[in-house]
Amino acid sequence: MTETELREEICRVGASLFARGYVHATAGNISVRLPDGGYLITPTDACLGTLDPARLARVNEDGVQTGGDRASKTLTLHRRIYGADAEARCVIHTHSTHLVAVSLARSWRSDDPGCDDLLPPITPYFVMKVGHVPLIPYHRPGDPAVGEQVAQRMSQMQAGGTPIRAVMLERLGPNVWHHSPAEASAVLEELEETARLWLLTRAAPLNADQIDELRQQFGASW
Repeated sequence: MTETELREEICRVGASLFARGYVHATAGNISVRLPDGGYLITPTDACLGTLDPARLARVNEDGVQTGGDRASKTLTLHRRIYGADAEARCVIHTHSTHLVAVSLARSWRSDDPGCDDLLPPITPYFVMKVGHVPLIPYHRPGDPAVGEQVAQRMSQMQAGGTPIRAVMLERLGPNVWHHSPAEASAVLEELEETARLWLLTRAAPLNADQIDELRQQFGASW
């Protein structure tokens, strides 16, 4: 996509997420990585439902803003995610209601003491389309320490053979990333719907054989 097309796509995805209740008020942000190494990111305190393509913040590869309204305070975190995953081209952060509720309740604990997953693998599409979602302990919004923790967790999961495309910031919301705004949005939607199903049902997780079948048939990274 050209930069003009990416600006339009950010606004389209933002409006879609806002209209369906995945974001509210001025919560949430979207960024894309540009071919020249720079970034577009939604402005601080912008409503994702009423974004103006011309007012999106433009930032160069060194993180210096070169155009648009003032960049979101989560820019540092977004840049760390891009740095940890060379294939990521879009990052979306929201305060999705059911995901935040799960992080507040922490109503699921794995039998594995080393597991920090937010949700159990209760549906095949969660396993295939989202995968593991580590819970990152609470920090204030915009705290640069979060970027370091997220990048470290991404590297650990990659080294373990289960790369991730989402993390959950405790009490704040998810960050998801993918090759495009549309694909990142689809991951976010699947993740939020899984959180809603979990809160409604407390369903038993898929068993080891069922998950292995998803690996064999669909290449699921779990």
